[in-house]
Amino acid sequence: MNVGLLIIGDEILSGKRQDSHLARFIALLAERGMQLAWAQYLGDDRELLTARLREALASGDLVVSCGGIGATPDDHTRQAAAAALGRPLAPHPEACELIWQRIQQMAAEQGRAASRDEPDSRRRFEMGSFPEGAGIIPNPYNRIPGFFVGDVYFVPGFPVMAHPMMAWVLDRYPQLHREPGVRERSLIVQGAMEASLTPLMERIEADFAGIKVFSLPSVDHPRWGRCIELGVKGDGERLSPAYDALKQGVIQSGANISTEMVR
Repeated sequence: MNVGLLIIGDEILSGKRQDSHLARFIALLAERGMQLAWAQYLGDDRELLTARLREALASGDLVVSCGGIGATPDDHTRQAAAAALGRPLAPHPEACELIWQRIQQMAAEQGRAASRDEPDSRRRFEMGSFPEGAGIIPNPYNRIPGFFVGDVYFVPGFPVMAHPMMAWVLDRYPQLHREPGVRERSLIVQGAMEASLTPLMERIEADFAGIKVFSLPSVDHPRWGRCIELGVKGDGERLSPAYDALKQGVIQSGANISTEMVR
């Protein structure tokens, strides 16, 4: 099962807000020995969201979607999810009860009585309308939950809420957890071009099943100048011998190795 991340919001695409979800989600995955397979940024466009969510729901991937589940006119994720599923939005009883608890708490903090019928309350209750049959994701920050259908999970855009909710999602999949450990080894190569190293890279992938080779060239690295970070990544016992073969191949090519790294 691959893991994907959708980050939704015009404010991210316009640069009004800087995304923090991607880095945090990668870190949460790493704590569990998992890796991110893909990520995508999307604007607040209901038609586009519906199409992308339809793909995510059919993919078989574990997908977390951040943002757009509020109840203002620029929030479209709940409606797009319902359209992608071909289901109506419906009030979720447990979600609505949690929202009511939040409304009462806020009213008490303001020294007044809460009412279910006041306009602000009715708008807040809209945040508890999810695609029919959805489950809820607990929100430890303010009780207002997210939701999920199958293996696609929807959390708010606010990092203080979204990040603990992401962790809750990942902990529902212990079968995907792996013991954290070395997953990547690389070296800094100077005095070589990618084209000359490509046959070596192809040979390593052919000889060591399950190992991926990567090449990250730089023309103005602050420490090494023009260089290539060349490495291997993967699980299991093949990682070390694959790296050793890669390193030996670089030495035989006549290139210089400036340093070695383990992640």
